[in-house]
Amino acid sequence: MIVTVTTLKDRLANVERFVRGNLAGGVDHMIVFLDAPDDEVEPWLASRPEVTTVVTDKTWWRDQRPQLLNKRQRVNANLARAVLTQVDWAEWLFHIDADEIAQIDRAELAAVPRRRHAVGLTPLEVVSEMHPAGEPRLFKPLLEDGDLALLQSLGVLAEATNSLYFRSHIAGKVGVRPRDDVWLGIHKATDREDKRLPLVRTPGLRMLHLESYSGEEFVRKWTAMVGSGPSMHFGTHRMQLATALKAVVHKDLPPEQRARVFEMIYERHMADPVDLLRDLRLLEEIDPLQGTHSPEVLPGDERERLVGRFEALRDQDKWQFLPDSMLKAKSGRGTGETEPASGSGSDEAPRRLRDRLRSRL
Repeated sequence: MIVTVTTLKDRLANVERFVRGNLAGGVDHMIVFLDAPDDEVEPWLASRPEVTTVVTDKTWWRDQRPQLLNKRQRVNANLARAVLTQVDWAEWLFHIDADEIAQIDRAELAAVPRRRHAVGLTPLEVVSEMHPAGEPRLFKPLLEDGDLALLQSLGVLAEATNSLYFRSHIAGKVGVRPRDDVWLGIHKATDREDKRLPLVRTPGLRMLHLESYSGEEFVRKWTAMVGSGPSMHFGTHRMQLATALKAVVHKDLPPEQRARVFEMIYERHMADPVDLLRDLRLLEEIDPLQGTHSPEVLPGDERERLVGRFEALRDQDKWQFLPDSMLKAKSGRGTGETEPASGSGSDEAPRRLRDRLRSRL
């Protein structure tokens, strides 16, 4: 079975599209860590037999909740990976975000040699319009040098690079075979020392990224991100944008004036020249919900056992689910992060985890 793991905080409509799109795109089961309790999202997820939900409230983090979302994502992803090493039905685990939809050619994935433990999903980014008509269906693939130079010559790009053409990441996401010696990052797979592992990439392994596809979604998403805490961590371009947006959020502005400033920022930094890109045949039209995959559903008792495995770890130190290099670093100095307990990253951690799971279930 193909499984995904996500740390999620979003509105119900987006969550429904996220789940349905990934299941249609080749995924069998989805593990969702709710970053905060949600009275609408939680019951809907519980109604889906293809989803296992873990609510990460105060009982989950035990006063050691990382302030950085990226770090919470990585902890949760590797906890899921560790749990799935204890079952015989999970072949691959993909780490994706709530605005991402995996499109997986199952035959291509099955052909990956057993000696290769990690694969990459190549991103396609949704075009962004202030007021799109209907659901998002137009996506930008990464461009070759010639097309990037063309867009630069037309004044669309300041530099002929995909990192400016895409508003978000160009690295894509990764999937790994659940193993004790392979770790999941945000855009990479690593060994226990946090050294990158080579990724297998094929045309049939890709993902749709619905990054700020409308002006409304841009305001909702970025307001939530910049208001989520004192610490933010993005790439250089996104960090500048986040810093500017945070300044707007914290200014005492009338609502209509704040909305206008957001609109100006969106038009200058996010909106795509959709007509031009379409005329140049640089876009792909894809319905994120129209995949043909029929998920293999876990038997009810197996899903209950999976929930039990996660709940057995609720009171555990979550820092043990980061690679050694992150555990040993003075992580979060000046950000309010709690340093992990001594020894939690030793070679004994995987064995202790297996022993605990077996003793509780």
